[in-house]
Amino acid sequence: MKRQALEKMSWTERRVPVIGLWLLVLALSLAVILHTRFTADMSAFLPEHPTAAQAFLVDQIKDGAISRMILIGIEGGDAATRADASKALGTALRQSGLFSVVRNGDAPTRDQDKTLLFDHRYLLSPDITPERFTVAGLHEAIANGIDLLASPFGVFSQTIFTRDPTAETFAIVGKLGQNTGTDDAPRNQNGVWVSPDGKRALMMLQTRAAGSDTDAMARAIEAVHADFSNAVKAHPDGSSLRLLVSGAPVFSVDARALIKSDVERFSIIGSVAVMLLLLVVYRSFSMLVLGLLPVLTGIAVAIATVSLGFGTVHGITIGFGTTLIGEAIDYSIYYFIQTQNASNEDGSSRFSGRSAGRSEGMERFWPTIRLGVLTSITGFAALLFSGFPGLAQIGLYSIAGLTTAALVTRFLLPHLGTARLNRHSLAGIGRLLAPIFRAIQALRWGFVLLALAGFVLLVWRHDAIWQTGLSGLNPISAQAQAMDDELRADMNADDARYFIVAKAPTQQAALAAAERIDAALEPLIKQGVLTRFDSPATFLPSVATQRARQQALPDRTTLTERLDAAVQGLPISASKLKPFVDAVEQARKQTPLTPADLEGTSFGLAVNTLLQKQNGQWLTLIRLYVPSVDTLDTARITAALKSSGVSDALFVDKDAESSRLFNSYLENTITLSLAGLLGIVILLGFVLRRPARLIRVLLPLLVAVVLVMAGLNLAGEKLNILNLVGLLLIVAIGSNYALFFNQNTAPDHQTLASLLLANLTTVIAFGTLAFSQLPILHAFGSTVAPGAFLALVVAAAFAKPNAPKAPA
Repeated sequence: MKRQALEKMSWTERRVPVIGLWLLVLALSLAVILHTRFTADMSAFLPEHPTAAQAFLVDQIKDGAISRMILIGIEGGDAATRADASKALGTALRQSGLFSVVRNGDAPTRDQDKTLLFDHRYLLSPDITPERFTVAGLHEAIANGIDLLASPFGVFSQTIFTRDPTAETFAIVGKLGQNTGTDDAPRNQNGVWVSPDGKRALMMLQTRAAGSDTDAMARAIEAVHADFSNAVKAHPDGSSLRLLVSGAPVFSVDARALIKSDVERFSIIGSVAVMLLLLVVYRSFSMLVLGLLPVLTGIAVAIATVSLGFGTVHGITIGFGTTLIGEAIDYSIYYFIQTQNASNEDGSSRFSGRSAGRSEGMERFWPTIRLGVLTSITGFAALLFSGFPGLAQIGLYSIAGLTTAALVTRFLLPHLGTARLNRHSLAGIGRLLAPIFRAIQALRWGFVLLALAGFVLLVWRHDAIWQTGLSGLNPISAQAQAMDDELRADMNADDARYFIVAKAPTQQAALAAAERIDAALEPLIKQGVLTRFDSPATFLPSVATQRARQQALPDRTTLTERLDAAVQGLPISASKLKPFVDAVEQARKQTPLTPADLEGTSFGLAVNTLLQKQNGQWLTLIRLYVPSVDTLDTARITAALKSSGVSDALFVDKDAESSRLFNSYLENTITLSLAGLLGIVILLGFVLRRPARLIRVLLPLLVAVVLVMAGLNLAGEKLNILNLVGLLLIVAIGSNYALFFNQNTAPDHQTLASLLLANLTTVIAFGTLAFSQLPILHAFGSTVAPGAFLALVVAAAFAKPNAPKAPA
């Protein structure tokens, strides 16, 4: 009764609620989009729930000290000009307020370090104990101080000896490893840091803003360029200079710009190319507009859905999703063709009723399209369970976009009227395709043999199929990475591999934990397991340790009495050491140092790097230096950590964790893709019911996937996670073709033309992405474009054998 009532409703009565609902959905989607935050942060493709070691790696990538460090090189001109530019740039950047650290080796920064170290030597020196200030302890310490006067450090020692006869300054420097030729600072020339060959002035910056704040990073980098430009203009020989800027903030800003430009460029190129193709075929602008409505609506609803589901929308999601125009527009193509086939040459319906032709055409193609959409949804639904937000976004975007496009085609387009297709043009294309179609069918077993050969190749070269690290997702060019490596080598700032990581609720608890771990690691240096380590407690002891050292200092009267006895037999009188007594008395009253007191010094840079606040907790990082990677004894390091009493201390091999992270990413995506594929097989098996028909539908998809993987392997491209998602999309798109070729009747000329047209739109949309510099977009394009074409050709080869031939 309800259906009869609907049929009695006029066309206008039926179209008003449908169009109204569409406009409402579109308006709501646009409202959500206007308040959506778009991002290009590549951390969206990092795991949401990593292991403890992976969490450290992910946090360092997102907000660690390395994510805030900028490396600068100044080339060209002569050494004096480069030094002048470095000093001017350093001064300007310190005044900008954008950087917590500006280090270039110039006099102001060296003086800051010396002043900090000397003024707080009794809080920082590891040798301060009660025993050191006994008569015997003072005698031995002062004797050692006198010996230093005859050493290469004698000139400096003479200037401070009366204030520091126990050589606490040198004890601190010795602890830092800077008195034995192992100074990590770059070479100094003309008062600034320079590269080993002296041809490049160097500078290291650390931003105040978090590394995840890409806008702040962009402002900091702009300030560097602007201040360098001013320095160049102010120097008579400045025009010969060239600025090099690198580091994680630069990569982050450049990656965002590249993602934005590539997504915009290739989305526009692909969309325009598809529209021009359709305009040539349709020869009707109104039909082109109607055909784009499902696609545009699908994109709007998909963006809004992802925004509501995740809070942000990644640029990669937009780039990938926009290319779904290639699949989504297929629905309107099939609709126009099939409804056209339900009409006579003069445009009148072959069936009774005003919209009978459209209804009959809809019934001819909709079941196949519906099944194709369901296969796509089933495949992409598996990505929703990914532990990687970027993949989950792609899955949700695809499901929402394709479902919306199909629903708009099914329920909206029939109520918007139809323009007339040039049937003869389509039929002419179909007649050209018919003999090709029959020839392809004769090659079906040739495709199978070719796929078997491809499978053998993949098995033979299985070790070279997949990328083995996160570099495959890195949008930074090899040239930019090489420049970064050069600057790091010049600054002795090589990328650390081994760390000890421990968490604590407070800053002081974190420093105390570092001190306990340091004590456990010291024996490993003597045993040759480690060469040295960098710890935040080396540069800044905990307040408790500083107060303990203050308590070890005797008062003025006691120290004076002990000093008189201690200098007996030494070539120095106690009266000349009064500045020492005054300094000790002053140190007893000093306020303990905190990280804020170190800002602007090399000590501050080290502490900011090794002591970080993340997610409400304080993270202690201890960087380990080993004699050889090949002989690293991780068992002894782990045992030392256990003996420290810091229960959550963790040894992290960054390179190994990076590989494990990628492998878990790959395994997770493979598992989800297989789950999606299994879901597709079950769905098709349930609907098609007959095994023979199911095989004819699935075999072309399998052949296309194997041939694409083999082809990429032969081309020297290693597959990453996004290639895998592309293979899943080949199955989703190819299932539409296979289902059309395995209907009860063979496709007529116009249907053959529509399949080719639909395939070309997909190949064009994804093919443009193959030229992207972004590895992620390139992976999509280089996988889906050839895969979709192969799926069509192989599906044609395995078309239902007993179907009648296409009419002439």
